[in-house]
Amino acid sequence: MDVSAPISIALQEMGYEQPTPIQIRVIPALLNGKDVVGQAQTGTGKTAAFGIPLLESINTLQSEVQALVLTPTRELAVQVTAELARIGLNRGIRVVAIYGGQNIDRQIRDLRRGAHIVVGTPGRMLDHLRRGTLSLRTVELAVLDEADEMLDIGFADDIEEILRQVPDSRQTALFSATMPTPIRRMVAKHLKSPEWIRVGEESQTVSGVDQIYYEVAMRDRNAGLKELLIKDHEGQTIIFCRTQRGVERVAEFLDRSSYTVAAIHGKMSQSQRDRAMQGFRSGNANLLVATNLASRGLDIPAVSRVINYDQPQNVEEYVHRIGRTGRMGRGGEAITFVGEWDFDAFEQIKRHVGNDLKRGNLAIYSRR
Repeated sequence: MDVSAPISIALQEMGYEQPTPIQIRVIPALLNGKDVVGQAQTGTGKTAAFGIPLLESINTLQSEVQALVLTPTRELAVQVTAELARIGLNRGIRVVAIYGGQNIDRQIRDLRRGAHIVVGTPGRMLDHLRRGTLSLRTVELAVLDEADEMLDIGFADDIEEILRQVPDSRQTALFSATMPTPIRRMVAKHLKSPEWIRVGEESQTVSGVDQIYYEVAMRDRNAGLKELLIKDHEGQTIIFCRTQRGVERVAEFLDRSSYTVAAIHGKMSQSQRDRAMQGFRSGNANLLVATNLASRGLDIPAVSRVINYDQPQNVEEYVHRIGRTGRMGRGGEAITFVGEWDFDAFEQIKRHVGNDLKRGNLAIYSRR
């Protein structure tokens, strides 16, 4: 692809061999100066898809902020910042992350040292703009990553205020796994004759993932979970629960059962979340119990199995959860527990997935 030597060398050092489908289509469009709307599920390589053209556009002789990336979560901001810094390393490009939960004075110092690219969550970016510690008047490319997730969290007004402080002449790229009406309105308002790029169908499940469901009564779910975990399995597992309290209960059960487990949910402090994710990424804990916070926006590349302890509430939620496994062409396994009150909602998931969703049987019932 048409990328400069410094970027090409960095990509080779990072292990890139071939562009993914979304990279094949997005990179040339952005390099040609077009606005882009990209629709693809997580794990398709979209960070590099917008990151490569973004990094190619930076003039390193200028110290002003030339690009911004908005993300819904702190974890995704850190992940995107790290990848952009690695790809742009040989060009001497400075990338600064700004997000809540980190000392703002440290971020102010980083911004004062100079930043070509700022990556951050809308709330903290708006905080810096109001303080006068960040200016977006020289931004030439703005990226909205996981736009539907940002709207779900409630960042719509913050995004609007941020974009008002970016020049109208900018180039804009928006990426979203789904395209509900509010996202389409945002596209119509802020993007100029964008090129629409879709890789896969909306709410498409990941290929290469074995999808299995078990009918398990609520009272038997801990026993069913333990049965699955006893079986030999290589790699790491995410166990999804619907609520914060559910995460805590399942994590406590696994801890009492002598498993090394990490847990994460939205009510935890940033330092608690960081410790949990560090333990999981390092391999010290092979199990992560989480709410939907972990279905998008977290850098968890090694997951080989997902277990829906609580059934997803709709098809979209199901797709995002199991999208944490089978990433970038790897295989994986997605298991769903279906309880006595879940059958009506689960029928929609079964119709969507079709024959790829198989029924399994647990030994805890055959012994009775």
